[in-house]
Amino acid sequence: MEFLTSSAGNILSALPPFLLVLTIVVFFHELGHYLVGRWCGIKAEVFSIGFGPELFGRTDRHGTHWKVSLIPLGGYVKFLGDENAASLPTGSGETALSPAERAQSFPNAALWRRAATVAAGPIANFILAIAIFSVTFGINGRMISDPVVASVQPASAAEAAGILPGDRFVAIDGIEIEIFDDVQRYVSVRPEVPMTLTMDRNGELVDLTLTPVRTEISDNFGNKMEVGRIGVVTNDDAGNFRIREYGPIEAVGEGVAQSWYIVTRTVGYIGNIISGREKPDQLGGPIRVAKYSKDMSTLGIMALIQLAAVLSVSIGLLNLMPVPMLDGGHLVFYAIEAVRGRPPGEVAQEWAYRFGLTIVLALMIFATWNDVTMLIG
Repeated sequence: MEFLTSSAGNILSALPPFLLVLTIVVFFHELGHYLVGRWCGIKAEVFSIGFGPELFGRTDRHGTHWKVSLIPLGGYVKFLGDENAASLPTGSGETALSPAERAQSFPNAALWRRAATVAAGPIANFILAIAIFSVTFGINGRMISDPVVASVQPASAAEAAGILPGDRFVAIDGIEIEIFDDVQRYVSVRPEVPMTLTMDRNGELVDLTLTPVRTEISDNFGNKMEVGRIGVVTNDDAGNFRIREYGPIEAVGEGVAQSWYIVTRTVGYIGNIISGREKPDQLGGPIRVAKYSKDMSTLGIMALIQLAAVLSVSIGLLNLMPVPMLDGGHLVFYAIEAVRGRPPGEVAQEWAYRFGLTIVLALMIFATWNDVTMLIG
């Protein structure tokens, strides 16, 4: 009984920050679809945050009904001519349109206009993340340190490879290292992957080979993850910790770099799952996002907004997967249409969407299982 009471309390306390983060990400994703669709001359009938019964809404002068719905786990824009909110292949819904309405319908828009409208959602997610990171770097700067080794942990991969205190990282696998964070970022996502380090040792370049050790770590909130570690540490004396400040253009560049890092880390993790080098237990769903939202809310609104940026990149990347039901699946159909000169047949599309729905539901169930396991583990 105490466990149930505690769990219920945790869920309720996590809802406000979770809904804030999710609403920001979903709103910008759907706003991307809406704005580009409008620019392409396609009429939007419904803009919804959430699914299910409408809680409240209003219709604007362009005829778009903006609403907030009961189930706050996503959203959609329904364009004129769509059979439903998922933009499934059109049929009887389009035949009921007048000639004037057909001119503004999604199915009758030029191929490039449909593709641009669909791609705009994920692109809006990436733009949101870049904007948040850019503002953060522009306001707060970034704590950096030189990539100099202060100490080497005993029995570590670094010690076995011959790294010494005072060595300075120059490159890893030929990629230039500028600050100590570059080392951590490169190594952490490559556990058990051999790599070549180029070190500056008293003015002489030394090449060393090592393999990061897979290590389970926990953050301040008890969230566990596995990362690659080589066993080197820096400190203020060796690394010269300092705040790097950024001008507007530099901040945008750092925002792009941070967003790209999240993309490469996510893609790398998925690739490692497929290759068997990683366990899929880090794939999470709404429950995990809610927990992280609650954790970040204790650190302040800026930490919560930065979580929204991370989630925005993830949502954008997820939607670009070439799976029917997702934006990436629609883009695949449009690519086929561009090559063939006509879209795939309705039967083929229907079966593809059923297959895509099966994949999406399976991923949701698996992610939810991971979330529940994390909570009770």
